[in-house]
Amino acid sequence: MARTTSAPGHREAARPPTAPDDPGGRDRSSNPAARAAIRFCAVYVVLYSFATQIAGGLILFPDFSFPSLGTRWPMRAITEGLAVHLFRIRTPLVYSGNSGDTAFHWIQTFWLLLLSLITAMAWIGLDRRRGSDVEIHKWLRLFVRFALAGQMLYFGMAKVIPTQFPPPSLVTLVQPLGHLSRTDLLWTFMGSSTAYQMFTGWAEILSALLLIIPQTTLLGALVAFADMIQVFVLNMTYDVGLKQISFHLVLLSVFLVAPDAARLADVLLRNRPAGTSSNPPLFHTARANRRALIVQLVFGLYLAAMFTRLAFSFWSGPGGPGSPRSVLYGIWDVDRLSVDGHTRPPVLNDYDRRWRRIIFDAPGVVVVQRTDDSFAHYGASIDVERRAISLKKGNSTTWKGVFRFEQPRSDRLVLDGEMDGHEIHAELDLLGFDTLRLLNSSFRWVRPPDPYGG
Repeated sequence: MARTTSAPGHREAARPPTAPDDPGGRDRSSNPAARAAIRFCAVYVVLYSFATQIAGGLILFPDFSFPSLGTRWPMRAITEGLAVHLFRIRTPLVYSGNSGDTAFHWIQTFWLLLLSLITAMAWIGLDRRRGSDVEIHKWLRLFVRFALAGQMLYFGMAKVIPTQFPPPSLVTLVQPLGHLSRTDLLWTFMGSSTAYQMFTGWAEILSALLLIIPQTTLLGALVAFADMIQVFVLNMTYDVGLKQISFHLVLLSVFLVAPDAARLADVLLRNRPAGTSSNPPLFHTARANRRALIVQLVFGLYLAAMFTRLAFSFWSGPGGPGSPRSVLYGIWDVDRLSVDGHTRPPVLNDYDRRWRRIIFDAPGVVVVQRTDDSFAHYGASIDVERRAISLKKGNSTTWKGVFRFEQPRSDRLVLDGEMDGHEIHAELDLLGFDTLRLLNSSFRWVRPPDPYGG
């Protein structure tokens, strides 16, 4: 932002008026670096947004999800071709799953950067109009505002309606801490405190709502920057597969703050009053800008409603906190296990019969914890009327386990059946949740020392 400086002890000279067509407070039309930068940003932001989930956060309809075009033709073909011919990768690239940091995504980002640079150079050569930089910046800023707001709403609603980090599963509750990956530990940490998860979600939603309103965009971008710096550091230090996307959201917030960096420095560092913002309005007439504001507010409310709807669907969907539980829900300790009529110490059984616990959590799954704390997962179907449990293993069409169960008391379960050609009788006791400190550590204003603290 242009301003004149004064000698010490003298009053600062009046600021010259900013040109109405200059987004940064100075004429950029003759600055090749600035012209290249704005065009590079425009091309790269649009390409990256449509290659990833960002554009999908703006194209939302009930029961419709706009795909990440990076995994579709022709973008996927370009990425796979570069992997083979430039990076000499012979194994198939993985682009599905819960990681956005696979080799596929890194190669995709590489060629998007390269293509954006080439396109920006060509654009400069073809477009020599004075003032076109201002138009590019105005509309790119509008796109970035809503792209960032959409992602803040997406992640924020998934925390306010706590589905991104569900409460620890029953398997997690009995899994030794040292067996958890860093990512699992982060999910357990966030999911075990709904209040903290919701706090971080409200911060993200606040940034989104501020970004939707043009007059509060700077404040919204600052809040988003703080939010996403924390998320990016967590992703880096806990090895979450969202490093790229969170870093790009940091960059989008920086892009929105950058035109006002000098004004912020005046207030925060130089103890000087900040001038007015130099970001130009979208249109040249007040009437057109009022209409544009209404459209932006309506669209922002629509996005908020759609992401709220999406979060509620995750809440009640498979694996969500509101999804149904197994009719035998609980962690059941093995009190007595008989294999083929012989009751003996677990160490003398074959590996898959060294049972320590049986866990019923989701309706379609049964998990057996062995004595070495490893887990065996089985698909399950429980028929309450027939008091029967049918198990299946993976995608096998031939393997099965069949049991009958009796529940003489609410905390006692007896299983009789056949698995892997062995006759099995198991007597189980329900583990009381009151014994698990993670589920019984509440907030206290007056807190005594930990019994095992130093």
